[in-house]
Amino acid sequence: MKLSLKRHREAHTKKTTGKMNWLRAAVLGANDGIISLAALVVGVAGATNSTGHILVTGIAGLFAGALSMAVGEYVSVSSQRDTEKALLEKERFELKHYPKEEFQELIAIYEKKGLKRETAETVAKELTKHDAFTAHAEAELGINAKKLTNPWSAALASAASFTAGALIPLIAIAFPAAPYRVTATFGAVVVALIATGVLSARASGANAGDATFRVVAGGLLAMVVTFGIGRVFGQAGL
Repeated sequence: MKLSLKRHREAHTKKTTGKMNWLRAAVLGANDGIISLAALVVGVAGATNSTGHILVTGIAGLFAGALSMAVGEYVSVSSQRDTEKALLEKERFELKHYPKEEFQELIAIYEKKGLKRETAETVAKELTKHDAFTAHAEAELGINAKKLTNPWSAALASAASFTAGALIPLIAIAFPAAPYRVTATFGAVVVALIATGVLSARASGANAGDATFRVVAGGLLAMVVTFGIGRVFGQAGL
């Protein structure tokens, strides 16, 4: 009964951790979209009242940002995947040519984790008998050879989260009349950043108040600065 409960807790912990990592990445991508697009359109709104100019800039910024996030994530994850594949191939070679040495290495790994020599040998034998390559990949490299990260999935998720966040300031600035569009955008962005700040804090286990304050303060600072720059250029007729 105790063993069953332990396995259930371990599985639940791994599942929960995976979901939290996914949520954290999604929230960060959305935050990038919110702040980047908000700062961009507010900056343009500070320079001109032309709805067309603001929307064209905002839409271009949305696509540029989403594509940039997707490409960056694809390159990053692809590099990581290539490194993991190289390490796995090296491990496969060592298992084929130096099985005894690799077996002793596996025993030593479990000894370092706190198992007695006899227990470590038993564990190593059982795992090697079941799937030696998987056992060594996970124990030595910390890599699940059957579940390498997909760069395409990571790229699409990054682009989607950025787009979802960027749509908030874009919509907020598109519909109000010219005198109210900047105020409406500031308000919408503050609400959105509060929501993402709380979600980010829950995903990381941090203090919600501190995390939310940092996110909102950073977003407002970016918007104020770009609006000020836009206003200066607008008044200068540039």
